[in-house]
Amino acid sequence: MFRYIFVALVILVLDQWTKWLVVHKMDLYQTIPLWEGVFHITSHRNRGAAFGILENQQWLFIVVTVLVVVGILVYLARLKESQPLMSWSLALILGGAVGNLLDRIRLGEVVDFLDFRWIHYPIFNVADSAIVIGVGIMLLYTLRQPREKDDHLTKGVEDLR
Repeated sequence: MFRYIFVALVILVLDQWTKWLVVHKMDLYQTIPLWEGVFHITSHRNRGAAFGILENQQWLFIVVTVLVVVGILVYLARLKESQPLMSWSLALILGGAVGNLLDRIRLGEVVDFLDFRWIHYPIFNVADSAIVIGVGIMLLYTLRQPREKDDHLTKGVEDLR
């Protein structure tokens, strides 16, 4: 389990370091084009969830995130080494969730700065990226698992014939 916690800590440190740089080296709403019209570093704050929904509901986000973090830690402990891909996905989600949680507790908002303008995507951060990648891995893993329950149900129906 240590390696998964280590990955979560690496995500957390990278997330907090990049956000610290943005807060201390840029003015709010300042933008630095890295590829003009395509990708910018833009100092932005988000008081809501994804896409700014449920703005100013910090206590809700804090409580839900703490519950998610506890759930992930319990699930990681139970998985041990039995499902490494699921554990890696949970580690990414854990690191990202704690990163955004720390922002909400310390600042009352989340620091965002990755600004893909070419596709008009909402501004996001390293923690958000880790969460999305972790959830993506989890979905792929879950969808690729054999359907033991379905096989069991089908076998039961065949026995009735």
